[in-house]
Amino acid sequence: MALPSPRTDDGHHGLDAFRSSPDRALAAFDFDGTLAPIVEDPRTSVPYPGIVPALAGLAAHVGTVAVVTGRPAETAVLLGGLTEVPDIVVLGHYGAERWVGGRLIAAEPPPGVDMVRGQLPALMDSVGAPEGTWIEDKGRSLAVHTRRATAPDAALELLRPHLERLAERAGLLTEPGRMVIELRPQGVDKGAALASLAHESAASSVLYAGDDLGDLPAFDAVSALREEGVPGVTVCSASEEVTEVASRADLVVPGPAGLAEFLGDLLTTLRTPTP
Repeated sequence: MALPSPRTDDGHHGLDAFRSSPDRALAAFDFDGTLAPIVEDPRTSVPYPGIVPALAGLAAHVGTVAVVTGRPAETAVLLGGLTEVPDIVVLGHYGAERWVGGRLIAAEPPPGVDMVRGQLPALMDSVGAPEGTWIEDKGRSLAVHTRRATAPDAALELLRPHLERLAERAGLLTEPGRMVIELRPQGVDKGAALASLAHESAASSVLYAGDDLGDLPAFDAVSALREEGVPGVTVCSASEEVTEVASRADLVVPGPAGLAEFLGDLLTTLRTPTP
């Protein structure tokens, strides 16, 4: 099947540059909703079939393959089976953690995380959090999920102002997502993580794929890299829950299944050089 065509000139240029010199390129991916379908319990998340072999195939051709996620790095590695991908770099907690070659590098989380950990359960009870909402403790951050609630969007809007005030008191940020609000440390985001890795690896081009609002800073980083002369292409793993990401992307694919197909087609073009 033919490789999908980006809808922007910058995206065309970025994908062409990626394909022409893959050995100097950076390919980076969000985890949930991009490599792995969104599920009710994120502890059961696994990559879409064919994704991990495709990443391993990319690793044989591409200078750097990375996952940039809000999850703890080791959690993404474990759930994703990412040890099967040679030399993959996993940037967890929006770049606060780095896993590569079986080694994890991370600074201590700020004290506000412990404050939220201690106060969040009582807050949820006091504001009448609907049945089905639950707290995910990620170690360096905490997330409140509403996907299991009868009315998940209404539950999220009920909780949002209370979570924002708690985060402000703790010196943390709130990160909205697909039926989730995460309370996380300031000073880290996927854009800064992607830009740092691109500079560190001296990437000649960048491909980034994501699906949620937390991926927009990475899209912005691709735009900034273009201004520095580094071509790039942004890919949205589209869903009906978040449309803003698709409107910002150079190329849109239908969820993790579409990304798996896109990566398979991309690999074919890398294996067979374009004349």
